[in-house]
Formats: sequence, structure tokens, C-alpha cells
Amino acid sequence: MSKRRYVARGVPGGYRIWDNRGCRWWGDLYELCPDLLLVELNGAADSEKITALLKQYRAQKR
Repeated sequence: MSKRRYVARGVPGGYRIWDNRGCRWWGDLYELCPDLLLVELNGAADSEKITALLKQYRAQKR
């Protein structure tokens, strides 16, 4: 099994997504672990689904 490119890491205040290939943070700070977003990023990476999931997780922060 290959190493996952995107992983969620706990940081003060919530979770951030770490890009193992780019060695940098990706996206925003999330209060809840963005499991569905990680599955899509590491899987098919459909941009429409990713955009919808980003909007969903941003709405949860408000």
C-alpha cells in the first residue's frame, strides 16, 4: 500500500491537512476532522466534490 499524500493532523484549535508530497499545510483550519475531504483528496480527487466538501466544512466553522 502506498503512502497517503494528504493526512489530517491535530493542531491547537482543530485539524489541518498536511500534504506529504509538498511538505506543507493544505487548506484551512477545521474544528472537526475532515474525513470525507481526505478520502476524496487521496482517492479520485474530483474537483467538484472537493469544492462542495470545502464549502460544507467551512459552513460548520460558523
